Amino acid sequence: MTLPWPLPALLAWGAAWAAFTGLPRLGAPAVAAFLAGMGLVVAVAWRLPATRWRRLFLIAGFPLSVVAAGGAAGALPAWAWLLPLALLLAVYPLQAWRDAPVFPTPAEALLGLAAAAPLPPQARVLDAGCGLGHGLQALHAEYPQAQLDGLEWSWPLALACRLRCRFARVRRGDIWAADWSGHDLVYLFQRPETLPRAVDKARRELRPGAWLVSLEFPAQGLRPTACLESVPGKPVWLYRAPLPPERPAPDAHA
Repeated sequence: MTLPWPLPALLAWGAAWAAFTGLPRLGAPAVAAFLAGMGLVVAVAWRLPATRWRRLFLIAGFPLSVVAAGGAAGALPAWAWLLPLALLLAVYPLQAWRDAPVFPTPAEALLGLAAAAPLPPQARVLDAGCGLGHGLQALHAEYPQAQLDGLEWSWPLALACRLRCRFARVRRGDIWAADWSGHDLVYLFQRPETLPRAVDKARRELRPGAWLVSLEFPAQGLRPTACLESVPGKPVWLYRAPLPPERPAPDAHA
C-alpha cells in the first residue's frame, strides 16, 4: 500500500533523526550518524514513486533541519520549534497535501490557449487551486474580458492571491466541493494521483462545450482536444466537454 504524501517524508525524516541521535549514544561518530541519516532519506527518495521535486524536497529536509537545530541549539525554547510547523500548516493545510504542491504556473505556459479554446466575452473561467495567482495572471493575459474566479483552500495563499489579482474574484474554498457547472473553462495544475478525481468531477459537472485545461499532466484514457507547449516540459492539455465515460476495467477472467 502506498502511503499518501507527505507521510513518506515525515517517516523518513523521523528515521533519519533517530539514527542521527541514537547512533552517537552507541559510540558512533557524529559524522557516521549523519551519513546514516542521509542514507535513509536517500534510500526512501530513491524507492519512492514521486516526482523529482518531491525527492529533492525529501532529501534536503533532513540536512536543513540538522543545520537549523544546530544553529539555534540553546537559543530558542523547545516550543518555538512549533511555530514554523504552525506557519507551514496555515499556508499549506493538511488537506492541501493531497492535492497539488504550491508550484506556480510559468508566465508563458498558457500562450495560445485563447486560440485553441476560444471563449465568448464575459465567459466564466475558474482556476481550481489558484495558489498565489500565477495561473490567474496567465489566464487573464489570454482572456482579458473573461470573468476570472480563483479557488484556494489555504487562507493565507487565498488572501495573497486576492491582493495580487484584483481583476479576479478569489475566495477560499474546497475545489472538490465547489460546483464547476457554471464555468466555461476550468484550469488546474494537479498531481497525477489526483488528476483522475478532477476528470471525474469535470465529467459530471462541466456543461457541453466547456473546457478542462490541465498543466503538465494529461488525463489518462482521454484523447485531448489539443495540446500546447509554450514552455518546454510544461505541456497544456485541453479537453472539451462532454468528456467520454470512463472505460470499465477489463475482466481478468475474460
